[in-house]
Amino acid sequence: MQHLNLSPEMLLVATVALPGAAFVLLSLAWLSGWEPSERLISRVTATAFAGSSLAALTLATSMLASGRHAVEISLGRWFAVHEYEFPLKLFADRLSMPMILLTALLIGLTAAFSRRYLHREKGFVRFFLLLNLFGFGSLVVFAAGSYDLVIGGWELVGITSVLLIAFFQERAEPVRNAMRVFAIYRGTDIGLLVGVFALHHYVGSGTYSVLFAGEWPTQSAASLSPAQASIVGLLLLLAAAGKAAQAPFTGWLPRAMEGPTPSSAIFYGAISVHAGAYLLIRSEPLILSSPIVSGMVIATGLFTAAVGTLGGRVSADAKTSLAQASAAQLGLIFVEIGLGWTWLALIHILGHSVIRTLEFLRTPSMLHDYHRMHSASGGKLDPAGLYYEAALPAGLRSWLYRLALDRGRMDVILDRFIVGAVAKLSRAIRTVELNVAGAAPRAAAQEAKSRA
Repeated sequence: MQHLNLSPEMLLVATVALPGAAFVLLSLAWLSGWEPSERLISRVTATAFAGSSLAALTLATSMLASGRHAVEISLGRWFAVHEYEFPLKLFADRLSMPMILLTALLIGLTAAFSRRYLHREKGFVRFFLLLNLFGFGSLVVFAAGSYDLVIGGWELVGITSVLLIAFFQERAEPVRNAMRVFAIYRGTDIGLLVGVFALHHYVGSGTYSVLFAGEWPTQSAASLSPAQASIVGLLLLLAAAGKAAQAPFTGWLPRAMEGPTPSSAIFYGAISVHAGAYLLIRSEPLILSSPIVSGMVIATGLFTAAVGTLGGRVSADAKTSLAQASAAQLGLIFVEIGLGWTWLALIHILGHSVIRTLEFLRTPSMLHDYHRMHSASGGKLDPAGLYYEAALPAGLRSWLYRLALDRGRMDVILDRFIVGAVAKLSRAIRTVELNVAGAAPRAAAQEAKSRA
């Protein structure tokens, strides 16, 4: 790409656009009735993410060599209404550039793994369509230059997550769990929407360069009082906690394991769950200017780390155990963000993403190895020891065991106030839709009867 003399701005556009272009090409082929071969689908996807990775790596190298701390490009605006406008602005700095590069590389590797893992699976085309769309949405989230554009990528990440949880749609349980995750996403995404609305109300813009003065990580929140920063910060924390499976929303993460192992790896081990942590790091000037928000971020992270650790100890399968471990590690990342340890939080995200992806992808082989060892030993493998549980009284151990199995009773709270509410609203909308759809035929039948 250096031979093409592409500017840093064009490299940033190419990084984000290539997975989106792959999704559009494969979608048009599918909609036209032509189903490409598995080899062609995987090659188009591999080319898109290889090109995206190369463009991101070239951009990062160029920024390091030139000492440039940020690259920003404006692609116009989606629309404008009076004082409000939706800018299409891409932005890469020392915070977003590592996340962009990590996203392109890990999704590309997962796509290569998925080609063999999903060979002859009847949902092969659907999986790769959603994987490309997810990659595009994730890159939009990390490369967005404004909170307005983050919303667009955030929604793409959410809807692809839900559709891949329900990937095996011939069974009822994946669909049921996908709907639960969708309800939680809908309930918590309100925080991002209202938070961005509040920023436009207080400051008149959702663009990073207007909201934050200076360069990351030494930025400060511009034109916001402590009270305003607290309101916006708490709203963004709600959105981040829902996406990162933090308390009280931890229960959806084990249910998301219904999807294929590659999507579990890249969504809930590497990229999707870390989008919430990225949102908080990007908003850290708001968080640190409000002791209330900082305290809430720390408390949320500590509680989730404790519940996730306990939940992992009682998990009955490998993927659920990894899901609980991911939630616990994200809790620690939230604590680091609340304490203002920005570099440590970013390094923790990068390391955790890589390790967790490898663990998820290795899970089927690990289970196979374990069963082979179990058979070779005559079924006499010793169970794991009690470790720190041995230091606790028996009564306390039993109470913690019940708490871990019930996930801290958080699912009961969600069922009553979020999942149940969204389900009731959906049923009410469906009833209205059916009544409206049936009104015209009834009116026509009544008119015909009166004429007769």
